[in-house]
Amino acid sequence: MARILGVEVPDNKALFVGLTYIYGIGRKTALDILNNLEIDPNKRAKELTDDEISRLSHHINENYKVEGELRQEINKNIKRLIDIGSYRGKRHKAGLPVRGQKTHSNARTRKGPRLTKIKKR
Repeated sequence: MARILGVEVPDNKALFVGLTYIYGIGRKTALDILNNLEIDPNKRAKELTDDEISRLSHHINENYKVEGELRQEINKNIKRLIDIGSYRGKRHKAGLPVRGQKTHSNARTRKGPRLTKIKKR
């Protein structure tokens, strides 16, 4: 497996799909990166030369926020929302849906499993 930015990219998949294993890179971004570097998107990771791997790593590091840096920025943004006391911050803190979804009958993923009442006989 080729290792790009600390992430194992699978050998048997097309490179544009394999790059999506890197947090922060989707298919569109992967295709853009490969087109900029003039690398065939359908090439397999095992077919990459060391030069191509280093060019890929360098290009991604220079032009994109990925992996830890991106996660850190997202967490900072959420923490900022919580600190300023915005509505979205309060929803994040309470573990409820943030983007205006209904919670009467849905939102089990954010709210957790149902807390049922114990019936007494």
